Amino acid sequence: MDIDLLKSLGFSDKSAKIYLALLSLGPSSVRNLAEFCNLNRGTLYDNLKWLQEKGIITYYQKDTKQYFVADDPDRLKRLVENQQKELKEAEIKLEKTIPELQALYNRGGERPVARYYEKKEIGQILEDVLNTCEETGESEYRIYSAAGIREYLYNSFVTFSDVRIGKNIAVKVIAMGEGGELRGLDQRKWLKVENANPTYIIIYPGKTAYISLNAKKELVGVVIENEGIYQTQKIIFEGLWNKL
Repeated sequence: MDIDLLKSLGFSDKSAKIYLALLSLGPSSVRNLAEFCNLNRGTLYDNLKWLQEKGIITYYQKDTKQYFVADDPDRLKRLVENQQKELKEAEIKLEKTIPELQALYNRGGERPVARYYEKKEIGQILEDVLNTCEETGESEYRIYSAAGIREYLYNSFVTFSDVRIGKNIAVKVIAMGEGGELRGLDQRKWLKVENANPTYIIIYPGKTAYISLNAKKELVGVVIENEGIYQTQKIIFEGLWNKL
């Protein structure tokens, strides 16, 4: 039998091995079980205790020895029912505790949270830009855009600009190097630089995303969620924007 099923019910490798041994051997002494399962007695007793607590094995005394026996496998259904009941109770308790946990989370909200994204996940950053702007009611975000990365960036979300415009979200872009085009609800200024590194920085409500190319010319990104960092980046951007 594949023990993965038993493990999904909470069995360990050893407890599953012991349970299956009892099913096949019938009533067994600790000595016989230890030899059959190739386990020391301490480990055997620990797992027998767990199996007893779950109500799927019992034992009886004969002369001076204890014999363990597996109950009808139908009792495994009761194990599942008990687990479902415990999960339901935990869910109810969690619902009551969420506000307290949320308060703790919000209290620590000034700590930056960084999330990393690989090539196939970059589209999630772009989606987050639009979703965050909508949720916060801030209908504008800012970008530093370098030549050499634009051609890769929107491959995972080719309709991004159309969706952005449809959601009435505006963007300011400081482009480093040549290139870039206006699509609507966007403003663009150019910063003359030579050999700009292929990097894209998106400054949007409460977050700052940094997207670049690795040695394999694959996109990688990190999003830092922190209001203080966002506000600082926003001030720097606006200061440079007004001077261009």
